[in-house]
Formats: sequence, C-alpha cells, structure tokens
Amino acid sequence: MLFKTFYPDNEIKSAYDIPYEELYAKGYRGVLFDVDNTLVPHGAPADRNAKRLFKRLRHIGFQTVLISNNKESRVKPFANEVESRYIYRANKPSKVGYENAMYMINTNAKNTIFVGDQLFTDVWGAKRCGIMTYLSKPIHPKEEIQIVIKRWFEAIVLHFYHKEKNR
Repeated sequence: MLFKTFYPDNEIKSAYDIPYEELYAKGYRGVLFDVDNTLVPHGAPADRNAKRLFKRLRHIGFQTVLISNNKESRVKPFANEVESRYIYRANKPSKVGYENAMYMINTNAKNTIFVGDQLFTDVWGAKRCGIMTYLSKPIHPKEEIQIVIKRWFEAIVLHFYHKEKNR
C-alpha cells in the first residue's frame, strides 16, 4: 500500500517519552529533531523541559541537530538555548537537510533517529534517508492553516497504520 511510505517506525505521545538511554545502549548516537509542535508549541522559545532534555541527551552521549523548515530567526535562538546544532529552511521532506545534519554530527542512517510531529515532512523525509523515525503527537492544537490541512490527510494515513499495526 502506498501509505506505508509515510508510516512512522515508532509512534509516541511526546519527544520527552523516548527511552534515549536504551537507544544509546543499542548503538544510536545522533538525534535529529523537528522544533515546532515537537519540542514546544509553534513559535514558543525553548522551555525548561527542552533544555533539560538536551542536557540529558548530551550527558548520555548523543549529538543533536534541530532540523526545521522555519527561518533562521526562529531556529537559531532555540538551538542556542538548548545548545544544539541546527539546520533552518531544511526543505523537509528533502533528504538534503537530514544528510547534512548527519554529516554535522558524524553519524549515519543506522545510528541516528529522527523525532517529529508531521508525517509528510518530518517522518517521510527521515524515512527516505533510512533513519529510524519517531512520530510524536503535536504539543498544541493551534497550527498554521497549511498544517491543519495536512493533518486531515495524516489522519487517513494513520488510520491505516493503526489498523495494520493492530492486526
């Protein structure tokens, strides 16, 4: 089925619920994140939870990169607050941003994970590169109209994903 192209490898409530220590023990070394509605509500600055997560990831030994389709004026201050590398205007789902991110932190598709809240940009782009994906629930329901429209189509894909997963 065509929809399988968009299926996440893992579905989670929050980016903050991933067992990062277990992933590190399995050999993963890089974590790539979307920012808006994955780590904080759309447009929000880095909060205490985000700062704590990135400190935890550094302590574990992970390298991180924020990959966003947003402008540098949005991504850079967030990245500075959480002390992470970043790529802005990544043009997700293009593979280039993901590949550049892995190059920045000297990882590859086999030892990198991606965490994001959108199927058609975040998950699809990472899957196209062979990166293990985590689809998180959006943090906040308020979103731009183009994302709201994509969510309708995502709901259809997720319906079939859940149906197949529960067989």
